Amino acid sequence: MSGKPRLTYCNGRGRMEPVRWLLAAAGVEFEEIFLETREQYEKLIKDGVLMFQQVPLVEIDGMKMVQTRAILSYIAGKYNLYGKDLKERALIDMYVEGITDLMQMILMFPFSPPEAKEKNLDSIKERATNRYFPVFEKVLKQHGQDFLVGNKFSWADVQLIEAILAVEEKIPAVLSGFPQLQECGLFKELSLSYGCLKSSTRRN
Repeated sequence: MSGKPRLTYCNGRGRMEPVRWLLAAAGVEFEEIFLETREQYEKLIKDGVLMFQQVPLVEIDGMKMVQTRAILSYIAGKYNLYGKDLKERALIDMYVEGITDLMQMILMFPFSPPEAKEKNLDSIKERATNRYFPVFEKVLKQHGQDFLVGNKFSWADVQLIEAILAVEEKIPAVLSGFPQLQECGLFKELSLSYGCLKSSTRRN
C-alpha cells in the first residue's frame, strides 16, 4: 500500500464526499476503492475492517478509520485545518455541525419519491436561506475577514464551500441575497483547482 490515504465507499458522493473535499483542500492526493458488489462489502465486515459494519472507510497513517465525523476531525487536525486553540476548534465544530445538518437534507434528496421532490427542494431552499446561510453571511460581515475562523482557511470553510455548491446545483440563484457568501468564489476556485469535483459527473 502506498503512503496515500485510501478511501473505500460506493461509487457516489454520499458520506465520503466531505472527506474528499477536506483532503483536496489540504492538497493531499488519495486513492479510492469503490464497492460495486455486496460481496466486497461483506468481505470487509468478515475481515473485521469495519468497526460498526458501515462505510465510509479511510485508511490513513496505519489506521482503518470509520465514522465520518471522526475521519474529518483527524484529517482537519493533521493538516492544520482545525484552528489554533480550543476556542477556535469549538467555533469550527459549531459551524461544521450546522452545515452538516443542511447537507443531510441534500444527501437524502435523491431518495425522495417523485411526488415529494418539489416539496423537499423547497425545504432545502427555506432552510438554506433562512437558517444556515444567514449565519455565515453575518459572521463574514461582522469580522470583515475572508475566512470563518481566525482569518485562516479551515475545515469550516471547506464544509461551507461544499454546501454552497451542493445547494447551487439544485437552486442556482440561492446566494442572490448573500453578498458576503458570493465572495466565496475565491474558495470555490481554490477547491476546484485541487480537482475536488473533477469526478462530480460520475457521482450522484
